[in-house]
Amino acid sequence: MPPPAEPSTDADRAAGALWGLALGDALGMPTQMLSRAEILARWGPVLPWFEQADPGQPLAAGLPAGHVTDDTEQAVLLARLLVSGQGRVSPLQLADALAAWEADLRARGSADLLGPSTKRAVDAVRVGVPASDAGRQGDTNGAAMRIAPLGIAASATELGRLVERVVEVSSLTHGTGIGLAGAAAVCAAVSAGIDGEGPDAVRQIAIDAARLAARRGVWVAGADVAARIDWACDLVRGLRVEDAVDLIATLVGTSLATQESVPAAFAVVSLFPLDPWSVVRVAASLGGDTDTIGAMAGAIAGAAAGASRLPADAVRVVRQINGLDLDPLAAALLELRHEDAETP
Repeated sequence: MPPPAEPSTDADRAAGALWGLALGDALGMPTQMLSRAEILARWGPVLPWFEQADPGQPLAAGLPAGHVTDDTEQAVLLARLLVSGQGRVSPLQLADALAAWEADLRARGSADLLGPSTKRAVDAVRVGVPASDAGRQGDTNGAAMRIAPLGIAASATELGRLVERVVEVSSLTHGTGIGLAGAAAVCAAVSAGIDGEGPDAVRQIAIDAARLAARRGVWVAGADVAARIDWACDLVRGLRVEDAVDLIATLVGTSLATQESVPAAFAVVSLFPLDPWSVVRVAASLGGDTDTIGAMAGAIAGAAAGASRLPADAVRVVRQINGLDLDPLAAALLELRHEDAETP
């Protein structure tokens, strides 16, 4: 891992959060919903670079190497809503934006549409269910996968306030304690990374945020997200990468369940806390919901390390293949953060 030319700044770390998210998503695109064994047989222990999706890929058939999925697209959608709303997003605004996004994808023939919790909530709002009730069953990882922009726009120094913001932008689709805990953990980790906190502090702030958010949602049966983040990071501490990957895949779990995928993302980050490129490559190699785990882990590690620690040629590929220009968006989100800090 080459060191950055100079110490990272908050601007570098904000850009790192968005580019880390996009790179993790793109690396995980062809491996999503494959087993660890299938990935191992096809690409080896750790995916070396971006790969094209096979024609039989269930969600991304035939997409070119470096193409992103719904994780990046929904994160960008949320980021633009935050910027246009000066840091605020109403539930109905989000519902309309997500419905329009899915309609556009359908028109393009994509199979990578809204996840189950988000789809159920958006459909409920369409038929008149109040926004406050639409997400009462949402416990999958859709809120956590797109929350990173809020972590750029808002500081974690006042954790209760940050959690309130997470609830505000997530409860429409993921109003359960589990769904909100996962989103709060990722958001707080990104925010703490941008504040320059070290790896141990980032993880503890994320755990504290998950505990706070879990109390704000509807109770559903499921493991405690905060406890599982702590346990998953301890589980892989000091292990060889190959052994850690096997334990994450088999014990932590890599499904779209928040209580599996969010702890899995934190466990991968703990292996390489300041090496976001290794983080996203390993995340893409786990099997299961690799694009989402890669996006979450990439955002957390990218925020901590900065865009300067991501390979420039990898950023170039994702930028060109997808027509993405994330740097101005990161700068606009960071400006919201600075404005928020100046508000009495």
